[in-house]
Amino acid sequence: MNEYHIPVLLDEILSFLVKEKNGIYIDTTFGGGGHSLSLLNKLSNQGRVIAFDKDIDSIKKNNIIDARFHLIKTNYRFIKKIMKLFNINNNKVSGILADLGISSHQINSPKRGFSIRYNSLLDMRMDPDNKINAQHIINNYSDNELSNLLIRFGEIKNNISKLILKHRKKKQIKSTFDLINSINFFSKKKNKFFSKIFQSLRIEVNDEINALKDLLKNSLSILKPGGRIAVISYHSIEDRIVKKFLKTGNFNGIVPYDKYGNNLSPLILLEPRIIFSSKEEKKENNRSRSAILRIAEKKI
Repeated sequence: MNEYHIPVLLDEILSFLVKEKNGIYIDTTFGGGGHSLSLLNKLSNQGRVIAFDKDIDSIKKNNIIDARFHLIKTNYRFIKKIMKLFNINNNKVSGILADLGISSHQINSPKRGFSIRYNSLLDMRMDPDNKINAQHIINNYSDNELSNLLIRFGEIKNNISKLILKHRKKKQIKSTFDLINSINFFSKKKNKFFSKIFQSLRIEVNDEINALKDLLKNSLSILKPGGRIAVISYHSIEDRIVKKFLKTGNFNGIVPYDKYGNNLSPLILLEPRIIFSSKEEKKENNRSRSAILRIAEKKI
């Protein structure tokens, strides 16, 4: 299982998240199953883990056989609806985990089109059932649309979109290398630059930012008082959203107060500072190097 995806910040997750061994826990990003399996091992016979993943490859790779465990193919943005299907009412869930971004399996699968290392069709769909892929976006978005998504999701502010449009007028951009070759960019940090472009497309293809916001909003109602939510993000765009929400309960980052000056934020940060992976973990698991963990508890 670990060859498929090594769970990031596992010790920290188990230490902070598991407060009730009889509780219901949700792993919103199953991946290779490392987090889910470790949560199960931490719980009693009455505890439960419900896991989601929108990638059918992850579902097929699951080898956890346990009556306390359920795995569903769905986007984590539907967490509230799924809980209703399991007859789990609001304020009943003890803990929620979201390990955001792309899995090791996805980035290392040439056919998926996530990586700048392989020449493959521009896909980048985490859920292969989605109709829109990266190839469609690159060949159909306007200059303004492409420019906006590169700024919002990659923080790229130059005229890359114009280079893409110029190239696609001559020939359709179908593969990852087609895209890279359409952009005449020379720099010592070339790989980092192209990784940001690929990140921008991936976020757009999978509607990741809106899905994250839906997850965070829906988590508030299903978490029980004292229940905890842990989110691992891998870039500043995600982390800013998570930080604001866990601190204030909204995406504006403004703490709400009543007329008496009482803080009305529904959550309390358990650790005000960012939790990073250890030096040892970073050596063993390259993916953990950029991991940022934030954990909050729902007020009682």
